[in-house]
Amino acid sequence: MDIDRRNNVTIVGNPQGPTVVLAHGFGCDQNMWRLTVPALAEEYRVVLFDYVGSGRSDLGAFSADRYSSLDGYAQDVTEICEALDLRDAVFVGHSVSAMIGVLAAGLAPERIGALVMVAPSPRYIDDDGYRGGFTADDIDELLASLESNYLGWSTAMAPVIMGNPDRPELGEELANSFCATDPDMARVFARTTFLSDSRDDLKTVSVPTLVLECTQDAIAPREVGAYVHRAIPGATLVTLDATGHCPHLSAPEATNQAITAFLAGLR
Repeated sequence: MDIDRRNNVTIVGNPQGPTVVLAHGFGCDQNMWRLTVPALAEEYRVVLFDYVGSGRSDLGAFSADRYSSLDGYAQDVTEICEALDLRDAVFVGHSVSAMIGVLAAGLAPERIGALVMVAPSPRYIDDDGYRGGFTADDIDELLASLESNYLGWSTAMAPVIMGNPDRPELGEELANSFCATDPDMARVFARTTFLSDSRDDLKTVSVPTLVLECTQDAIAPREVGAYVHRAIPGATLVTLDATGHCPHLSAPEATNQAITAFLAGLR
């Protein structure tokens, strides 16, 4: 299989530098990292890709069975790393991709040497002693709305996810990204994302890890960032002066500064 074509792999930056892999979240594509790439490209080799069903990936490679679990997406990540023969790459994952990165690091520890988790959530549904930000009924309603009218759901939810109501163009961009995603494939990814529970996987992380949270985030509240920080031995938690669930778009300078400072500490 042509992994580069399947996942629309793009490589930019310094070919001699350490490798950083940027992984987008649900309903997005690699273009969402366009404000981060310039901050990395001079010193680092930057690998970007689209998950199957997103962006300019090969839609013919989509399998509902494979992608009904985060393990399927993690397998794609490891196959990309193997195809490029990456060693000790830094995996930067936004939202659900943070957990996909955790799984990929477990599958191929020689390929991923550090993790940056941007607005991560190991579980979105509240549980005993755990606040994920949503009740089970909330998620059922969210998925029912998404499955019955994906375009309507995208238009309504994107501004909530993005936050920053004083900058409506950000919510519009996210809505456009959602709407550009194949609805049937998005429905599978949404169920996989919002019904996932990766809390036990956090304990398996043994690589340097940076956790980035926002001061206000409707999808991953501060309690989630604190939980992830406690669960991963030696992890660093940084609270960005940012609101919403996509700080790499709404607060790129703060996000890039935190990422580059972490990367510098690894060298």
